[in-house]
Amino acid sequence: MSLFTLRSFTATKSGCSRVIHVSRKFSRLTRNYASDAPNKVEAPVQKPVPRTRRALFYVPGSEERKIKSSLNLTADSIVYDLEDSVAFTRKGVAREMVFDILESLPAESKSERAVRINAVGSGLELDDLNVILRAKHLEGIVIPKVRSPKDVQFVSRMIDSIAPKENRSNIRLVASIESALAIMNLKEIATSDPRLDALLFAAEDYCADVGLIRTPSRKELSFARQNIVTTACAYGLQPIDIVCIDFRNDDILREECKEGREMGYLGKQAIHPCQIDIIQKMFLPDEQDVERAARIVYNYEQHSKKGIGAFDLDGKVIDLPVVKWAEGIIARATSGGMDIPVPKEKREEENYLQKTQ
Repeated sequence: MSLFTLRSFTATKSGCSRVIHVSRKFSRLTRNYASDAPNKVEAPVQKPVPRTRRALFYVPGSEERKIKSSLNLTADSIVYDLEDSVAFTRKGVAREMVFDILESLPAESKSERAVRINAVGSGLELDDLNVILRAKHLEGIVIPKVRSPKDVQFVSRMIDSIAPKENRSNIRLVASIESALAIMNLKEIATSDPRLDALLFAAEDYCADVGLIRTPSRKELSFARQNIVTTACAYGLQPIDIVCIDFRNDDILREECKEGREMGYLGKQAIHPCQIDIIQKMFLPDEQDVERAARIVYNYEQHSKKGIGAFDLDGKVIDLPVVKWAEGIIARATSGGMDIPVPKEKREEENYLQKTQ
């Protein structure tokens, strides 16, 4: 990979064979197991690279003032909400208001424009989809209260049935994990549909479903958060972390962002405009990490030309897992608009060549 060419990262599914060593007396049992084993490895499934969503910001779909002000926000993803923030008596009005804003958006909008519909099975989701899927600038749908792969697949089928043909391939799906059942079905949800782009964790709904007591330490959420981020990364999806409900406390927000980054999350939900800039900055890689990542990739390329797979850099061993980490840092930095510095080894080489010419 060239340092200044962003590699496309795709998720793959691969079958795996299990070798069972048994003595001859169990050979008949072994043959029975073998008959159930897959005959070949599945071909990799190509998926689009997930969009960058450092801050995913919710806008109440029934509040005209907030909808209009969303045009000036800088969040990577703006999600117009038709679910929890909209009273039942205002659902129809909210659909029309969200449709109108999606129709009138400028083509050069930098933020992803998505809609959180009402949950599949609520009796409201079809009315939501029949309206918003016809909007020409719709780019994503957040599906709340996903419990099984069928919820995701239903919305994807509606896209194929309702959305204009020219926009169908542009609509990505985000599954909101909010229950114990969803946690148990994570793998099936994550692999449910090619349009699925991200998994996000709705902590408050999860606590209500499981009966957890929320604490400032957030330790009661650790199991679910780690399961979501691990599953998302395993299947090429973006993991999006919990809402910071103490939205006026910047220190707590930064603490949560730091914690989420350390766990492997690539973005965070926001419920107030004052949270956006902090989240956007906190989910960028550190400049020192970007600089080191650039050096790692460059030196790996140089050593690979010589047939060397592992090497020393500043007293630390660099091998393929470290290179993959570096490539991920560069990808995140590039998508966030950061400049990738020229590695010092490349500068030194260029200076040497200039002097010898």
